[in-house]
Amino acid sequence: IDRFAMILKLKRTPGIYLAGFMGCGKSTIGARLADELGWSFADLDTDIVTSQGRSINDIFDGGGEPVFREIETAALRARIRVIQTGRPFVVALGGGAFAQPANRALVQDNGISIWLDCPIDRIRARLQSATDRPLMRDTARFDALYQWRRYAYALAEYHIEIASDDPEESVRAILDLPLF
Repeated sequence: IDRFAMILKLKRTPGIYLAGFMGCGKSTIGARLADELGWSFADLDTDIVTSQGRSINDIFDGGGEPVFREIETAALRARIRVIQTGRPFVVALGGGAFAQPANRALVQDNGISIWLDCPIDRIRARLQSATDRPLMRDTARFDALYQWRRYAYALAEYHIEIASDDPEESVRAILDLPLF
């Protein structure tokens, strides 16, 4: 990866987008990274819930995944419009956002993408009591989705291994990227 091209890209559209499977720590790590950088933080799922006035579960139950993905892309476009004005943001993407080619293109044209790669066993342990994850309802589908999405996440510009449950370790690993 050309360090100078990445830095220029960030100057043009100061967005850092965290991609990765549900439960990998995008929101926690993203908020802490934004604090370290003095940037704003946004969670795309929170943007969706706020704009729709209902939970992600309700959106999935009401219209299925295709309707949710349309809403998600619209929320991503809205967030990027703010970033394009020069306001720097760290954005935690939803677990499936980066797996959608249109969303991936938007992200890659408007900032830097970082894959937070968390082992599935750690994710399962983190989410075992979660009731607000519609895609966790079926274990076999969950495992298949995890494997399938890894191909998309691998297209991110940077890759960070989530080696522990300490988010500060991940933030330090991101700040050690040649980008900063």
